Amino acid sequence: MSGYWEIPEGTDCARRAWITGRLGAALGLIGSAYHIILFQPESAFKAVQTAATSTVTMATLGAVFGLTTCLSAQVREDPEDALNYFIGGCASGIVLGARTHSYATGSSACVALGLLAAFTKIGKREGWRVTGPPRL
Repeated sequence: MSGYWEIPEGTDCARRAWITGRLGAALGLIGSAYHIILFQPESAFKAVQTAATSTVTMATLGAVFGLTTCLSAQVREDPEDALNYFIGGCASGIVLGARTHSYATGSSACVALGLLAAFTKIGKREGWRVTGPPRL
């Protein structure tokens, strides 16, 4: 996510989508590698197909998130609001539901990814830390 937080919210939407899409592609590639190792496919073609499908899906989810948060910040004219991130996460969840052809997956992923994104934005804004020594 190098450079993502340096871009002002609601600006340079194409760059934000590119950065989050690349992150999604990397996570998809790592996840598909684990999947291929744990559930070995019958052929090399099936392994490549699994890797490509997972990577493209995750890259799409990342790009949808980056673009939606940026456009939401522009439309709502409140760039620092965590609701923009909830909307972006929810949009990614809906795309995941459409990909799996499941309303249940889409709605639950919408809520889960939306909350995860909103809490990430709130934590970033308020200086929450997950790792490192505690502040005294």
